[in-house]
Amino acid sequence: MKAITLRNLPAELEEAVRKEAERKRTSVNKAVISLLERKTEGLRKKSARTRQYDDLDTLAGAWSKKEAAEFDNALAAQRAVDRELWK
Repeated sequence: MKAITLRNLPAELEEAVRKEAERKRTSVNKAVISLLERKTEGLRKKSARTRQYDDLDTLAGAWSKKEAAEFDNALAAQRAVDRELWK
């Protein structure tokens, strides 16, 4: 893999990269790669190890409030704790 040198990096950008590295507890180099991968996701080939699944994204926010309430009501019985089983 080739190396890229960045010159005259704006201070705000450098700070953002360093904060990302701190947040992920990784090197600045790995943080830059991670940020670039996220921004160019459609262009890069995802490896099986770093693959992010988003196949349910189309369902997010698709239910009406009524449908969500009906779903919660249907699950209510499953959420109950049978105290006799936990003695």
